[in-house]
Amino acid sequence: MKNIGSVTTSRAETPRAETVGWWWAALGVLCFSFTLPATRLAVPEFGGYTVGFGRAVVAGLLALGLLLVRQERFPERRHWRGLALVALGVVFGFPVLTSLALRTVPSSHGAVVVGLLPAATAIAAVLLTRERPRPVFWLVSALGVAAVVAFAATTGAGHLGTGDVFMLLAVLLAALGYAEGGRLARELDGWRVVSWALVFSLPAALITVLLTPWPTQLPSGVAWLAFGYVSVVSMFLGFFAWYRGLALGGVARAGQVQLVQPVLTVVWSALFLGEALDGRTLVAALVVVGCAALSRLTR
Repeated sequence: MKNIGSVTTSRAETPRAETVGWWWAALGVLCFSFTLPATRLAVPEFGGYTVGFGRAVVAGLLALGLLLVRQERFPERRHWRGLALVALGVVFGFPVLTSLALRTVPSSHGAVVVGLLPAATAIAAVLLTRERPRPVFWLVSALGVAAVVAFAATTGAGHLGTGDVFMLLAVLLAALGYAEGGRLARELDGWRVVSWALVFSLPAALITVLLTPWPTQLPSGVAWLAFGYVSVVSMFLGFFAWYRGLALGGVARAGQVQLVQPVLTVVWSALFLGEALDGRTLVAALVVVGCAALSRLTR
């Protein structure tokens, strides 16, 4: 296997690598920040299952082509379990569950719930990669979690709705996929991790799409553009930067940059979907951004 761009564990532990990893992770977050608005645009015309599994088919075909062009060897058996966890979390779990959630909740609302993802990823990192962040890191993360939970409850008439439940399940599965993918990226590099996970998932995703009824009317150009974005950027290219960032900067630490994602998504939701920005959404979003900045200082 070619090892150009591979990331080793020792390299990932240096302060300079951690800073570089943080910026790679930030680039990944910028790519991901458009995901919920784009999904919200595509779901009404394509359907939740078609968007959730269809994006995996498109990304899987791109990944297969890339691996064939580069003549990459099949992953070693010791990597199969990890790639399966990545596929479960980020190829199927998060895309499908968020597609279902966005049938009933606004993109800006879902974005704030996704603010739980960095804390969930840090917990998964402790369990899977044995990273040990400092206590102040957990305090800052807890503040961000509290802000998200309070926001979801107060905007849901005092309780979590069905859309919130789908979003929370999506966050848990994504955290699993992020932590395991960040660990594998230290050996395989990020683009190989996401590419092989997508290829492993391709048969199941393709069968599901073929069995899922397609819309009776031809989707609009905007819907196709949104579907293309979540397939090519959210599901494929964005992970190149994201997993490299996690490998270099540490899953728990670099993963905290994703606390900025809710604010970016709220802005895109207002600009492209015309969703109103109420005070509670803005306050919750600003709180999680503040937690992201503080967590960066805890390294």
